[in-house]
Amino acid sequence: MSPYRYIAVEGPIGAGKTTLARRLAAHWQARLLEEVIDDNPFLPRFYQDRKHYALHTQLQFLLQREEQRRQLMDTVSEHPVVADYCFDKEFLFAQLNLEGDELALYRALQRKVLPEYPLPDLLIALEVSPDTAARRIAERGLAYEYNFPDGYLRRVAEAYNEFFHHFDGAPVLIVNTDNLNLVDSDEDFELLLRCITDMQGTRSYFNKGAGA
Repeated sequence: MSPYRYIAVEGPIGAGKTTLARRLAAHWQARLLEEVIDDNPFLPRFYQDRKHYALHTQLQFLLQREEQRRQLMDTVSEHPVVADYCFDKEFLFAQLNLEGDELALYRALQRKVLPEYPLPDLLIALEVSPDTAARRIAERGLAYEYNFPDGYLRRVAEAYNEFFHHFDGAPVLIVNTDNLNLVDSDEDFELLLRCITDMQGTRSYFNKGAGA
């Protein structure tokens, strides 16, 4: 049984958030809620032409997020939930990819479409270096993900680190995943499970390779 009613796993592209969310949900027999990335028809075009398709992409994700909010509210009252996204990160990507009037328009629509949303009981914040993220992205072989402009993964990682270190809506477990194999290693998964179940206070850090 999950020690938390609602856990959100977040992190940059390539951090392993969906992999971890799936393993946690299976381990605790919790309901899994996944971000619906592939249902956004603008995402491949965004990776080809960020400037032209950024607003389209963000608005489509915003509409999907409202549906996910309803799904979460219907589920969490009866079952523990593990999600591979956190609602608070929406504005993070908007700030990365939009500016000026487009950012103002997005922000206004966000307040209308998603004025309130549930906060997790625990945020598992996955950190990953740009080099590790790039390697993992190449390994999973999604063609449209090869079109990141220079420096984009670094900017995403920096934005997430800033978001994680200032997030105060729930307890936060910050996990550096550079030396973790969340796909195949049961040992690494058990290490992380112990960190989750033993966590005390509002903020904790786990870095497998630190101090070794």
